[in-house]
Amino acid sequence: MSDAAVAVRDVSKKFRLYHERNQSLKSAIMRRRTSVYEDFWALEDVSFDVPEGSTFGLIGSNGSGKSTLLKCLAKIYYPEKGSITANGKLAALLEVGSGFHPELSGRENIYLNGSILGMGKKEVDAKFDAIVDFSGVEHFIDQPVKNYSSGMYVRLGFAIAIHVDPDILVVDEVLAVGDAEFQEKCRQKFAEYKRLGKTVILVSHAMDTVRDMCDHAAWLRNGRLLQVGPADATIAAYTASLGDHPA
Repeated sequence: MSDAAVAVRDVSKKFRLYHERNQSLKSAIMRRRTSVYEDFWALEDVSFDVPEGSTFGLIGSNGSGKSTLLKCLAKIYYPEKGSITANGKLAALLEVGSGFHPELSGRENIYLNGSILGMGKKEVDAKFDAIVDFSGVEHFIDQPVKNYSSGMYVRLGFAIAIHVDPDILVVDEVLAVGDAEFQEKCRQKFAEYKRLGKTVILVSHAMDTVRDMCDHAAWLRNGRLLQVGPADATIAAYTASLGDHPA
């Protein structure tokens, strides 16, 4: 196994689930009751390595903790316990177009979103044509993105993210959106990343996608890591379990 691009060590993340919640100090005084809540552990003591230069899948049923873990990798969430170490520049594509301003044009949003993702103006200038070409929205690039279809929105957001040129790309279900042509572009881009020795971490519910694209995979259930290793074996264990634990 090659060196780890990402090392996840004993990561645990909890959320507070409120049953009754005081919305203000006044309501707390009037009700004379404190908020009622319980702690929900979305991740518990998760540890694994993502080999450098690999395409690594995170699999599991809904609510297993996959997206929470991705958000910890992207530093949107911070774990209560444990650590995550990324060896290289990491870019995350979790909520496509989350940095877009709906009133601005596609052109303006490329510069805005590129800046949010860490690119300077000169770097965006140099990559602008490639971003637009990949996205396939060149005829609408000067239109406000609020007028874009959901597919156009996704394609432009993805095109910007992959041109940040990260060492590690974290992607949540991107291949579940867009048409077949766009999905094939994504696959080719991931293959190019692999040739260049870059690392992709991918969440997907489509086991055929994970099997085709991933070298390794980790299987989560109810916030715990059940298995990690070669993708085929991990997928086989997960799919065999679905009769007892349906998605």
